[in-house]
Amino acid sequence: MTIWLNLLGIIAIGCGLWSRHTGLTVAGCAIALGFSTPIIYRGIRPKIPKSLSSAQRLRLVIIVTMLIVIVNLLKIGGFFNYIGGLSAGTDWSAVGALGLWGGAIGQTAIATLAAFVSWRQYIVSRDLTIEQNRLNRQQNIITQQQTIDNYFQGISDLVLDDDGFLEDWPQERAFAAGRTAALLGSVNAAGKARVIRFLSRSKLLTPLQRDLRLGRVILNGNGGYDEDRIYGIRVIDLKVMLAGADIAQTDLRWTDLSDANLIRTDLSECTLLKANLARAILYQAKLTGADIQGTRFFYGDLQLASPRVPDRSPDYITGEFSGAVIEDVDFTNVRSMSEEQRQYCCAWCGEAARQTIPGGCSGIPNRLISNEHISSARSFDDD
Repeated sequence: MTIWLNLLGIIAIGCGLWSRHTGLTVAGCAIALGFSTPIIYRGIRPKIPKSLSSAQRLRLVIIVTMLIVIVNLLKIGGFFNYIGGLSAGTDWSAVGALGLWGGAIGQTAIATLAAFVSWRQYIVSRDLTIEQNRLNRQQNIITQQQTIDNYFQGISDLVLDDDGFLEDWPQERAFAAGRTAALLGSVNAAGKARVIRFLSRSKLLTPLQRDLRLGRVILNGNGGYDEDRIYGIRVIDLKVMLAGADIAQTDLRWTDLSDANLIRTDLSECTLLKANLARAILYQAKLTGADIQGTRFFYGDLQLASPRVPDRSPDYITGEFSGAVIEDVDFTNVRSMSEEQRQYCCAWCGEAARQTIPGGCSGIPNRLISNEHISSARSFDDD
């Protein structure tokens, strides 16, 4: 029955539209809408409670009703007619120009906002990069400390026996020197200084007196080992491990760097309190601002002491050939230089380096004039 009534409504609508009879068209619409709405409502009604509560349905109906009422009140009050008249009297070319200006201003604002966002992204990226670099440096420091600690333990296990006595056979000394060279080539200045302090205080850089039959170190009766500067053998010989290295601004107090090759090594701002640099090769090294209080540059008498020379044995009593090679060393602003140190350095550092010594070298002759000594530093450099 409902289907036929809907078809009757559709036929009424068609006849009304064909004959331009408004009443017939409205009647057909009323019939079709009246019989179709209940069917549609029954189809969607079961789904409505699942999505909307009763209070929500009530609010939705009230909102739709209020919108219909407001629209009708505005129409009755002539609001839409007023808007139409206002639109008819508007100069739309001026409005278009104003819109163009507004668009330009908007584009400028958008470009400014984009630039601000890009700047903030750069700031955030820079801060993140700085923080990441800081964390990387901290991680590198921790890793380096762990590496050095493992080195200390490895060297101790290598050169000490089960009773804690020093027992270094030639092959063990070779392994110890190799591990030390590898470590010093991979750590920073502070790490190098830490390793040197450990080796110095452990007497591993000091020439020790040996048993001529077995080559074992000899105890001195005071809980330590006898030094032997002439015939002694070091557990680890630094040789060229520190040549050209940067160990500036580090603590090297009480270290034994005697006989070490320190050519062009940067020792600026170092603390060399009581350090032993006798027979060290300091050719063109930098001691700028270093603290050399009590630093040993030679043995024996000041008047007889002279720098080391290749193929010449040192005399530790008179001081001949027992001194450090200090040609062309930069002594600018060096601190705590004693009078004895100043006289030795002025005598053997060369004309250019004499200009950098605090207090000057007036009255002290330049003794670096013989062919034997003037070529000694260069021969070490060639080696």
